[in-house]
Amino acid sequence: MKMNHRVVDAGFRALNLAHRSILRSTGSRLGASAFGLRFVELHTVGRRTGRERIVVLASPVVEGDRYVLVASKGGDARDPDWFKNLLVQPEVVLKIGVRSVPARARVASEDEAAQLWPRIIAAYRPYASYRRRTTRTIPLVICEPRDEAAGGGVTSSP
Repeated sequence: MKMNHRVVDAGFRALNLAHRSILRSTGSRLGASAFGLRFVELHTVGRRTGRERIVVLASPVVEGDRYVLVASKGGDARDPDWFKNLLVQPEVVLKIGVRSVPARARVASEDEAAQLWPRIIAAYRPYASYRRRTTRTIPLVICEPRDEAAGGGVTSSP
Protein backbone atom coordinates (compact mmCIF):
# COMPACT_ATOMS: atom_id res chain seq x y z
CA MET A 1 0.00 0.00 0.00
CA LYS A 2 1.32 3.40 -0.89
CA MET A 3 2.28 5.72 1.95
CA ASN A 4 -0.30 8.36 0.91
CA HIS A 5 -3.01 5.66 0.99
CA ARG A 6 -2.03 4.81 4.55
CA VAL A 7 -2.26 8.46 5.56
CA VAL A 8 -5.66 8.91 3.87
CA ASP A 9 -6.99 5.70 5.44
CA ALA A 10 -5.70 6.68 8.90
CA GLY A 11 -7.35 10.09 8.54
CA PHE A 12 -10.70 8.53 7.62
CA ARG A 13 -10.44 6.09 10.54
CA ALA A 14 -9.66 8.92 13.00
CA LEU A 15 -12.54 11.08 11.78
CA ASN A 16 -14.88 8.12 11.93
CA LEU A 17 -13.84 7.21 15.46
CA ALA A 18 -14.33 10.81 16.59
CA HIS A 19 -17.77 11.00 14.98
CA ARG A 20 -18.86 7.68 16.50
CA SER A 21 -17.63 8.83 19.92
CA ILE A 22 -19.69 12.02 19.68
CA LEU A 23 -22.80 10.10 18.63
CA ARG A 24 -22.41 7.57 21.44
CA SER A 25 -21.50 10.01 24.20
CA THR A 26 -24.45 12.31 23.40
CA GLY A 27 -27.04 9.64 22.66
CA SER A 28 -27.05 10.92 19.05
CA ARG A 29 -28.13 14.41 20.14
CA LEU A 30 -24.95 15.74 18.48
CA GLY A 31 -23.51 14.52 15.20
CA ALA A 32 -26.65 12.88 13.81
CA SER A 33 -26.97 15.61 11.20
CA ALA A 34 -24.80 18.37 9.78
CA PHE A 35 -24.68 20.47 6.62
CA GLY A 36 -28.26 19.39 5.93
CA LEU A 37 -27.23 15.72 5.84
CA ARG A 38 -28.43 12.87 8.01
CA PHE A 39 -25.73 10.57 9.39
CA VAL A 40 -26.13 6.86 10.06
CA GLU A 41 -23.93 4.20 11.58
CA LEU A 42 -23.50 1.39 9.08
CA HIS A 43 -22.75 -2.00 10.63
CA THR A 44 -21.24 -4.49 8.18
CA VAL A 45 -19.42 -7.80 8.47
CA GLY A 46 -15.73 -7.67 7.57
CA ARG A 47 -15.18 -9.61 4.35
CA ARG A 48 -11.88 -11.10 5.56
CA THR A 49 -12.30 -11.17 9.34
CA GLY A 50 -16.01 -11.89 9.74
CA ARG A 51 -16.01 -9.30 12.53
CA GLU A 52 -18.47 -6.44 12.87
CA ARG A 53 -17.29 -3.22 11.26
CA ILE A 54 -18.92 0.13 11.99
CA VAL A 55 -18.62 3.34 10.02
CA VAL A 56 -20.53 6.62 10.25
CA LEU A 57 -21.71 7.85 6.86
CA ALA A 58 -23.75 10.69 5.47
CA SER A 59 -26.98 9.76 3.77
CA PRO A 60 -27.78 12.60 1.37
CA VAL A 61 -31.07 11.01 0.29
CA VAL A 62 -33.47 9.62 2.87
CA GLU A 63 -36.93 8.43 1.88
CA GLY A 64 -38.73 6.97 4.86
CA ASP A 65 -36.57 4.04 5.97
CA ARG A 66 -34.70 3.93 2.63
CA TYR A 67 -31.20 5.42 2.92
CA VAL A 68 -28.81 6.17 0.08
CA LEU A 69 -25.09 6.02 0.85
CA VAL A 70 -22.30 7.31 -1.38
CA ALA A 71 -19.16 5.16 -1.63
CA SER A 72 -17.02 8.17 -2.51
CA LYS A 73 -14.15 7.93 -0.03
CA GLY A 74 -13.72 11.66 -0.66
CA GLY A 75 -12.98 11.09 -4.34
CA ASP A 76 -10.21 8.55 -3.69
CA ALA A 77 -9.37 6.16 -6.53
CA ARG A 78 -10.24 3.20 -4.27
CA ASP A 79 -13.61 1.96 -3.06
CA PRO A 80 -14.09 2.28 0.70
CA ASP A 81 -13.75 -0.89 2.78
CA TRP A 82 -17.34 -0.67 4.02
CA PHE A 83 -18.49 -0.90 0.40
CA LYS A 84 -16.30 -3.95 -0.28
CA ASN A 85 -17.72 -5.57 2.88
CA LEU A 86 -21.35 -5.15 1.88
CA LEU A 87 -20.69 -6.54 -1.60
CA VAL A 88 -19.78 -9.81 0.15
CA GLN A 89 -22.47 -9.58 2.86
CA PRO A 90 -25.35 -7.23 1.95
CA GLU A 91 -27.26 -7.86 5.19
CA VAL A 92 -26.37 -4.79 7.26
CA VAL A 93 -27.69 -2.82 10.21
CA LEU A 94 -28.24 0.93 10.12
CA LYS A 95 -28.20 2.70 13.45
CA ILE A 96 -30.23 5.87 13.17
CA GLY A 97 -30.25 7.76 16.44
CA VAL A 98 -31.22 5.09 18.97
CA ARG A 99 -32.96 2.85 16.43
CA SER A 100 -31.28 -0.11 14.81
CA VAL A 101 -32.72 -1.00 11.42
CA PRO A 102 -31.76 -4.36 9.89
CA ALA A 103 -31.39 -3.62 6.20
CA ARG A 104 -30.32 -5.08 2.90
CA ALA A 105 -27.81 -3.04 0.93
CA ARG A 106 -27.60 -3.06 -2.84
CA VAL A 107 -25.74 -1.06 -5.44
CA ALA A 108 -28.00 1.33 -7.35
CA SER A 109 -28.50 0.49 -11.00
CA GLU A 110 -27.19 2.91 -13.63
CA ASP A 111 -30.70 4.32 -14.11
CA GLU A 112 -31.22 4.74 -10.35
CA ALA A 113 -27.82 6.39 -10.00
CA ALA A 114 -28.59 8.81 -12.85
CA GLN A 115 -31.76 9.86 -11.03
CA LEU A 116 -30.10 10.04 -7.60
CA TRP A 117 -26.91 11.98 -8.41
CA PRO A 118 -28.60 15.37 -8.96
CA ARG A 119 -30.38 15.00 -5.60
CA ILE A 120 -27.16 13.94 -3.87
CA ILE A 121 -25.22 16.90 -5.24
CA ALA A 122 -28.07 19.26 -4.35
CA ALA A 123 -27.90 17.95 -0.78
CA TYR A 124 -24.10 18.30 -0.53
CA ARG A 125 -22.17 20.03 -3.33
CA PRO A 126 -18.73 18.54 -2.53
CA TYR A 127 -19.95 15.21 -3.94
CA ALA A 128 -19.64 16.79 -7.41
CA SER A 129 -15.94 17.48 -6.82
CA TYR A 130 -15.45 13.93 -5.49
CA ARG A 131 -16.80 12.63 -8.81
CA ARG A 132 -14.43 14.88 -10.78
CA ARG A 133 -11.46 13.89 -8.62
CA THR A 134 -11.61 10.19 -9.47
CA THR A 135 -11.76 8.10 -12.62
CA ARG A 136 -13.80 5.34 -10.98
CA THR A 137 -17.57 5.33 -10.99
CA ILE A 138 -18.58 6.16 -7.42
CA PRO A 139 -21.14 3.56 -6.37
CA LEU A 140 -24.40 4.54 -4.72
CA VAL A 141 -25.74 2.10 -2.16
CA ILE A 142 -29.43 1.81 -1.38
CA CYS A 143 -30.25 0.40 2.05
CA GLU A 144 -33.81 -0.76 2.60
CA PRO A 145 -35.30 -2.42 5.68
CA ARG A 146 -35.26 -6.19 5.57
CA ASP A 147 -38.60 -7.88 5.14
CA GLU A 148 -40.15 -8.90 8.48
CA ALA A 149 -40.61 -12.43 7.16
CA ALA A 150 -36.85 -12.62 6.59
CA GLY A 151 -36.11 -11.77 10.20
CA GLY A 152 -35.77 -8.03 9.70
CA GLY A 153 -37.46 -5.22 11.52
CA VAL A 154 -36.63 -2.25 13.63
CA THR A 155 -35.19 -2.57 17.09
CA SER A 156 -34.30 0.01 19.69
CA SER A 157 -31.08 0.21 21.63
CA PRO A 158 -31.27 0.71 25.37
